[in-house]
Amino acid sequence: MKIAVIGANGKQGSLLVKEAMSRGHEVTGFVRSGESVANKTIVKDVFDVKYDDIKDYEVIIDALGFWAEEDLPLHGKSLMHLCNILENKENRLLVVGGAGSLYVNPEHTVQVIDGPDFPEMFKPLAMAQGKALEDLRKVDNVKWTFLSPAADFRADGERTGEYKLGGEELTLNANGESVISYADYAIAMIDEAENANYIGKRFSVVSK
Repeated sequence: MKIAVIGANGKQGSLLVKEAMSRGHEVTGFVRSGESVANKTIVKDVFDVKYDDIKDYEVIIDALGFWAEEDLPLHGKSLMHLCNILENKENRLLVVGGAGSLYVNPEHTVQVIDGPDFPEMFKPLAMAQGKALEDLRKVDNVKWTFLSPAADFRADGERTGEYKLGGEELTLNANGESVISYADYAIAMIDEAENANYIGKRFSVVSK
């Protein structure tokens, strides 16, 4: 399978590239600058990416990260740019999402971000990612999938090779924790790239 990872030299992007390549997929990394560990690297800002650049990839993974407060709206803007160029196409768009928008009640009226223990410093990022998901849900002419990690998303966590799937609600592991490593998240994302079980849906993942 030919896979493009946009934001391929970030921490999560690099792990997605490595996971896909370890399974024999042909991976191209799109980066704004520098190199990636992919089979091939293309240096191009996401807003300059056109359909011709990605038409040959069955799966495009959006692993872009924007952390500065003034850049947070770019989460939604860059995602909508990719949706616009993938309108009515067969290519699939997989999105690295956040946990703040996961629901904590069966009625789906309260989200993780609404909890009293949610760190204030992460609220602007979680709100930007949540808004991007809201906008994505309105898109019905792109084969998109949005994968939310657990609440405790560990960049340097262990690769256990296992995970537990969840849906729209915050899911806990066997120890009553909501935690996942970047490496195990990458396994779940590449599994979805291969299996296409959640087209037009958001799902989530937690450690076992």
